[in-house]
Amino acid sequence: MADFDLEMTNKPVKKREELLGKVLDLKELVSYQDGAVSSRMIVSNKSGSITVFSFDEDEGLSEHTAPYDAVVTIIDGECEVWIAGNTLQMKTGDTIIFPANAPHALSAITKFKMTLTMIRG
Repeated sequence: MADFDLEMTNKPVKKREELLGKVLDLKELVSYQDGAVSSRMIVSNKSGSITVFSFDEDEGLSEHTAPYDAVVTIIDGECEVWIAGNTLQMKTGDTIIFPANAPHALSAITKFKMTLTMIRG
């Protein structure tokens, strides 16, 4: 499982601005990459961020915490999440809220894509 620093996913602002005012198919904004986790930040400002991720099969994010609630929605595929010692399975259409400061991790069961919404308090 890869350690992944969400702050390193920043793309040039120009790319995000090109998405404004358009109808988006979030699944199409990030491609699957063999043996990798890929991401595209689509909103980033002082209030928070929205990032779309793709995970190849058997990839994931190692256990970590975040200072804010994190809302994850699965938009393609299936994954397993661990949150404060509990294991849950998620599939397309499912959403979970990871509470601020709660240890959590996730791992692909199949290739999957998700959105991550972080709102700073």
